[in-house]
Order: sequence, then structure tokens, then C-alpha cells
Amino acid sequence: MHTPRSRLVVAVGALLALLGIALATASSSVAATASPASAAGMSGAASECALPTPTDDDTISILGRICDRRETPQVGVEGVDVTVEDEEGAVVGEATSGADGTFVIDLPGDAVSLLGSSFTVSLDEESLPEDTEPEVLSRTVPINLDNDQSVTFPIGEAGAAGAGFAVEALQLTVGGLVFSSLLAMAALGLSMIFGTTGLTNFSHGELITFGALVAYAFDQLPGEVTVGGVNITIAVGVVVAFIVSGAFGWLNDAALWRPLRHRGTGIIAMMIVSIGLSIFLRNLYQYFAGAQSRNYSQYSAVTPLEIGPLLITPKEIIVFVVAMAALLVTTALLQYTRIGKATRAVADNPALSASTGINVERVISIVWIGGTALAGLSGALLGLTQGFDYQIGFKILLLVFAAVVLGGLGTIWGAIVGAFIIGLFTELTTLFVPAEFKFVGALLVLIVVLLIRPQGLLGKAQRVG
Repeated sequence: MHTPRSRLVVAVGALLALLGIALATASSSVAATASPASAAGMSGAASECALPTPTDDDTISILGRICDRRETPQVGVEGVDVTVEDEEGAVVGEATSGADGTFVIDLPGDAVSLLGSSFTVSLDEESLPEDTEPEVLSRTVPINLDNDQSVTFPIGEAGAAGAGFAVEALQLTVGGLVFSSLLAMAALGLSMIFGTTGLTNFSHGELITFGALVAYAFDQLPGEVTVGGVNITIAVGVVVAFIVSGAFGWLNDAALWRPLRHRGTGIIAMMIVSIGLSIFLRNLYQYFAGAQSRNYSQYSAVTPLEIGPLLITPKEIIVFVVAMAALLVTTALLQYTRIGKATRAVADNPALSASTGINVERVISIVWIGGTALAGLSGALLGLTQGFDYQIGFKILLLVFAAVVLGGLGTIWGAIVGAFIIGLFTELTTLFVPAEFKFVGALLVLIVVLLIRPQGLLGKAQRVG
């Protein structure tokens, strides 16, 4: 007969196996798609389009590619003049696309001073090849993270009226789904911890960052992890980040939060402690990891798959599948296992749960392990999609809180639903408003919903107040 603990171990083991296999598959897929581009670059003629490799310095750069989609496979467009203008219209950088259709333009100033600003990347129409009609001649690039920014310019026959808007909306939806799945993991972890302890953990962002740092540290170790000739270093690094993050969550609870609970520390005081812990960990990360943007050794430049008018990279597909698998396994554990039922009982009424024989402290410890493991996995995969720095978790913490509150504090499905609403909304609003205001729009939706339904979309009214 299987005990709840053995079933939990089996389920987590299955998740880890799925994660390793999926990311290993992504690794081989990426290698297969990227190799022709590499060969083309060495021969001086581009056979496929790939983004330039991100720079390894403290400067934010615009990484671009110009592709002719009329060719199969796509080919880079050489000799196109590109300019970058700031918000006042002043030209701050110029470049000409190379033989592979790529260009790199460094932005002036340090990374921190550029945050919150936006730049317009424009093509010189006169330098384009004849008989080409690009979808757009300029794109606005908001600087929300202090890492290199990517921009693409597809070249080919113009579609019917309105097709450009529809394609852009679909492209943003794809990106929004990937980001939402990662946001949902982080939000679910925060919601689980709040539900069982009542703690509003402001250091949850640093738990997200911890996962990205662990995966990066493993990636930087000498040598490579290969299976059948396939490099799966990043796959193993993400699995290690998941496991080590769970251990870090147990340490957090055992060393800090459990003693505070036993002393009868109030929720407000513990919330203030979490703010202090957030500041401490963030500065600790900066001291050991540095302030510059980091990228994993693999997947820095990937040839996207073209599905109709959409461009989707293999890593985006794999990240989304792994994130959804993690969410499904976690919700299944919470719904159908004895430890999951005990967790929900503790969330509803800790005192009554203890009187019925449930070990409340053991349940809380398991929740800290699971919630932090999810946060760490979210951070590791987020770093895989866009790079990261020591503040990556802190920067999305507000969105994580918005997702949890919007869906319903302490609820399982509420955190997931709220995350997908927030994630998709922030991406799709860039169709109508400047990208730098997309987070403001998401928080505005949060305020409106809370005015109408303060317990959140899936929360219970008695949970509030």
C-alpha cells in the first residue's frame, strides 16, 4: 500500500523525468535547427535567419534580424541600413545588416539608466532590396529588463488589410501564454504558502531568482552533460534548480518562519520580516552573481519555427509544455492525494485540522518545499526564455501578487487563472498602448475586479476581512 509520502515522491519523480526528457528533446531540436545557420555564417551566406548571440557586458544592445520569408528556408537580407532613435527622436545608434541579416546596436548609457525608456528601431526603405514590401519599417522596443532586446523584421509580400494587426496579436498571444505559464507557477507557489500560513511573502520574488541562479551556476560548471551525444546541460540544470529550490524553501521555513510561528509572531510582523529578507537576499545575489544580465550557454540564439505567419522558437514550446505539466502535477497532488487534502484542510482551518490529527507543521513544511520549488522552476525557465539578472524575480513580483489577488487569495485554481489573465493582458495591451504601460493596465484591471469582487474571481467571500 502506497503512503501519501511515497505517492508524492513518485509524482515529483515523474515530473522531474518529464522535465529532463522534454528539455533534452528541445536541446536536440535546437541543435538541429541552429546548425544550418551556423554553417551559413561560416561560409558567408545565410541559409536561415537567427538572432545574434547576446552580448556579455553591462551594455544593453538591440539584437535584430531581417529575413526574407519568400525563400525556403528563410534567408537574411544583407545591406539594410538600420537606425535607433530615443524617445525625443534623436538617433542613438546605426548599423547595416550583415550577410546573415543580423545587426547589433549598442544603446548609450548604463543599463540601469535605460530602464523604463523605449527606443524606435527603423529600417531605411531605400536600402531594402527591390520588390520587397515589409510588414513594418519600424518597431518600438521598451526597456523593461536590463538585458539585450531582440527585434525582427520579416520581409515579403504584404498581406491583406488588417493582416498585420492580426498576426501581431497572435504573436503576442503566443508570448503571453508562455509568460503566463511561468507566472502561474510562481503565483501558485505564493498562493499555497499564503493559504496554509497566512503569510504575504514579499521575498517570494527572490525565490524565483534563486532558481535562475542555481540553473546558471550548474550551467557554468566545467564540462557538459551529454546523453547519446546530445548536450542536456541546461535540462539537468533546470532539474537541479527545481530540487535545490525545494531544499531552500525547507531551509527558509525551518530556520526563520517556523521559529517565528512558534513564538506567536503576528502576520503583519512576519510580512515586514519578509520584506527585510527580500532586501537581504537581493543584495546577496548581487554580491555573488553581479549586476549584469546573464544567459545560459545554450539556447542564446535559436532559429524560430515558422508556423504560418507566426515565429515560435522550440524552447518556447518546451518551456510552455514543462510549465503546464508542472501545474497539472501540482494541482493533481493537491486535489487527489492525502497530503493535498491535508493541505487544503490546513488552509481552511489550522486549529480544526490539528484537532483531527493532522500534523500542521509537517504540512506547512511540505507546502514551503513545493511552493519554493515551483518558484525556482519558474525562475529557471524564465531565464531560459529571456535571460535574467539578480532582480528578475523582484521585477515580476508585483505581477505575481496581482495574479494571486485577482484569482483569489489562497486558492489553487485562482492563482493559475489570475496568472493567465494578467500575463495575456499585459502582452495584448501593447497593441493599443505603449509597451512601457502594459503593467499599469494589468494593475488597473486588478483594481476594477477587486472593487467589484474583493475576494477575487475564485475566492470565497468569507476569506476576506
